[in-house]
Amino acid sequence: MTAWLFDLGNTRLKCAPLVDGDVGDVHALPHASGELAAALAAVLPPRIDVAYVASVAGEALRVELLDALTARCARIELARTQRVFAGLRIAYATPARLGVDRFLAMLGARRHERGPVLVCGVGTALTIDLVDADGLHRGGRIAPSPDLMREALHQRAPQLPLDGGDWVDWADDTVDALASGCLGAALTLIRDAQQSATTTLGIAPTLLLHGGGATPLLARLPEAREAGALVLDGLAVWATT
Repeated sequence: MTAWLFDLGNTRLKCAPLVDGDVGDVHALPHASGELAAALAAVLPPRIDVAYVASVAGEALRVELLDALTARCARIELARTQRVFAGLRIAYATPARLGVDRFLAMLGARRHERGPVLVCGVGTALTIDLVDADGLHRGGRIAPSPDLMREALHQRAPQLPLDGGDWVDWADDTVDALASGCLGAALTLIRDAQQSATTTLGIAPTLLLHGGGATPLLARLPEAREAGALVLDGLAVWATT
């Protein structure tokens, strides 16, 4: 049976074949309205038996993906957040309010780590979730990612550059000050979450970073581990459990 995994976010689509229960080679496709079908045609086989889909994107983009998959796929299954699944128990009283990407990232983290873990996703938003060694989700935090901070500032003050700049402790130009300030805000949130998690659990959790915006943060968090396809890892667990 040919099966593929699809993680549709707000800025890009990640997809990979499901191979013996694991994630195969990952393709990251920037998406724009009306272009998903063409982008998928370049990486997918002509026919797929089943597609497992996780989406946090808007309705129009989600429908566009489903339409493109329907043309080549016998069956499509949409992942949903569940209160208890594969040893993970989420903290939310209403499971549907927890984004499926966060749910799957925690499942993926549990696949790789048996001890406590702090799961940090860096995409459009910066999300942090704490899972203890018993698989209990202790809760999480959500903030703008560094890229979204830059976009918001640029929208309100167009004279502020949208991108560029490098980390410096004390910037002597605006572009470096923006890069350092937005990155520093994210780092401060993560470090505070690490401290709080250690106090809560009595042990320091493993810090896992994933998402398209993780690389600049990893450079300043030497204790962190990169987990580039964590949502797809979790989707593989969801698909095979």
